[in-house]
Amino acid sequence: MSRTVVRGGLVITAAEEMHADVLIEDGRIAALAAHDSATAEGWTAGADRVLDATGRYVVPGGVDAHTHLEMPFGGTTSSDTFASGTRAAAWGGTTTIIDFAIQSVGQSLRQGLDVWHAKADAQCAIDYGFHMILSDVNDATLREMDGLVGEGVTSFKLFTAYPGVFYSDDGQILRAMQQAADNGGLIMMHAENGIAIDVLVRQALERGETDPRYHGEVRRALLEAEATHRTIQLARVAGSPLYVVHVAAQEAVAELTAARDLGLPVFGETCPQYLYLSTDNLAEPDFEGAKYVCSTPLRPREHQAALWRALRTDDLQVVSTDHCPFCFVGQKELGRDDFSKIPNGLPGVENRMDLLHQAVVDGRISRRRWIEIACAAPARMFGLYGKKGTIAPGADADMVVYDPAAEQVMSAATHHMNVDYSAYEGRRVTGRVETVLSRGELVIDQRKFTGRAGHGQYMPRATCQYLN
Repeated sequence: MSRTVVRGGLVITAAEEMHADVLIEDGRIAALAAHDSATAEGWTAGADRVLDATGRYVVPGGVDAHTHLEMPFGGTTSSDTFASGTRAAAWGGTTTIIDFAIQSVGQSLRQGLDVWHAKADAQCAIDYGFHMILSDVNDATLREMDGLVGEGVTSFKLFTAYPGVFYSDDGQILRAMQQAADNGGLIMMHAENGIAIDVLVRQALERGETDPRYHGEVRRALLEAEATHRTIQLARVAGSPLYVVHVAAQEAVAELTAARDLGLPVFGETCPQYLYLSTDNLAEPDFEGAKYVCSTPLRPREHQAALWRALRTDDLQVVSTDHCPFCFVGQKELGRDDFSKIPNGLPGVENRMDLLHQAVVDGRISRRRWIEIACAAPARMFGLYGKKGTIAPGADADMVVYDPAAEQVMSAATHHMNVDYSAYEGRRVTGRVETVLSRGELVIDQRKFTGRAGHGQYMPRATCQYLN
């Protein structure tokens, strides 16, 4: 039996903070004990490895429940592989990702899932799971949903956006929700009115409005709010829970808040880009705004206050990244003369934990809330809590030794994501990952990568633990 002790740190979970040493045995957390107690001293004496966390936080490994690695989109493919993307995640203190397997129109869910398993198998530096994107809702794929839930793929994403690619109409969405209501799955929704947006895109291009900033202008906040409202009502009709992804607009937050005030099982996530970036970035000159094209789009800065407030009040439960990187050179440039051809997506899997710690430093959220929205809530939402998202006996030893006082400047020159720009270039933040353990194995050791492709294991998931 291998034994590791992490000693001297302030252990922070979503529930509590305590000065404690942590004993790890065979990849799992075995026990916690007060610093300098006889119990803790005994562990140290008999340990194979002792990690000194004095003056540091000891926090659960982050759970990023929304990534797109090696994802085909708009005639190209997101630039991070499962190898490079999970390595970058580890550098940022994230030890579990949930990526999106895609069913293509005309294919079975199984065919899409198998493709993603093949991409990820033996490539990942950290543990991973899959959601399933439904692009083609029909009798056969609805039946397949039940089997996927049984084998641990317990969440299904649908789109009211991207007609001709991922779009589902209201009838298809309702049927998928009804199926999920029966099998325990969680429906995830990209909520924007894609039919109306396509009209606005066409009209903008006809007026010669081709710059990246028009991407944000045509994808109106009201069309995000409308689709959020509509899919909440469809979920009510179906008796299904609903999780709305990448919420950006204050009007959409209001729809979620109203539903939750009625006691409905409606949940929402936002992403760091909506908390820290805005339409000012989309409007950067010389096509630089293309770096910030994602969907839902960045909103005017005044929307940020509503997002932070909803994170404090638990009307938004999760911060994920929607990490979907495309290089500026050769990929974002595909839309140089037509904003609608810019691949949608930003890099961020390495930045999330640090940006949210900055919110602690700035007084926007508490330390425990930081861990709640980045670790515990995503683990609960997607059926991993107990193994992931906490530091407690029996949990996987996914842990981060975090230096809350270290200062860093975010930059493409120093990040580990396979993309040629940073969405946060030049941003100063306080706090930095120092050491990362994944199931007790050192992946980052004092700011050196010691992990390996293939360490990461596939994680079958239980159903949403907020509904049990």
